[in-house]
Amino acid sequence: MSEAGRVAEDGGVKPRFTAAAGLVLAIFATGGLVLLFGGNGRAAVGHTCSATDRQFMNVAQLNMAALGSLSQDYLHGDAKPADVVEQTKTATYQLGNTNPTDPSLSKTRAILRAMFLEYARAIRADAHHKDPGKYIYRAYGLANFAHDILSAAQPGLMKRGCDVSPLL
Repeated sequence: MSEAGRVAEDGGVKPRFTAAAGLVLAIFATGGLVLLFGGNGRAAVGHTCSATDRQFMNVAQLNMAALGSLSQDYLHGDAKPADVVEQTKTATYQLGNTNPTDPSLSKTRAILRAMFLEYARAIRADAHHKDPGKYIYRAYGLANFAHDILSAAQPGLMKRGCDVSPLL
């Protein structure tokens, strides 16, 4: 008989079982403490309105306006798909070169970059006579998510001197 088998027969506990039981106990203890002493689920967000926050807002506003105008031209047949895709690349690159310090603006930056990428995929799909629906759906979903974040942050940012209403 092996040593581990003899230890188990002698009333000893296998080390793996002890470690697993300890892990389960730690998880339940942590979960219990979180439930007992947990907060209300809302983290306090410290808004800022730094120069880099303002730069991000300006870059986002300009790129959204440029893409909106070019998209209208594309829908009317006055712009090529490649032009719209190039504008989404430019917007993604320019937003990537910003560094907002406000947490809400930082989240919005990441969401807008993803939105522009999805919009480019939609234009490419449409140009190749494929269904752009899933990409447009994602792009609009991301736009709505960014809108929700900015709407929630608007009062705090306004108190600091940043007006995000042009981005809404």
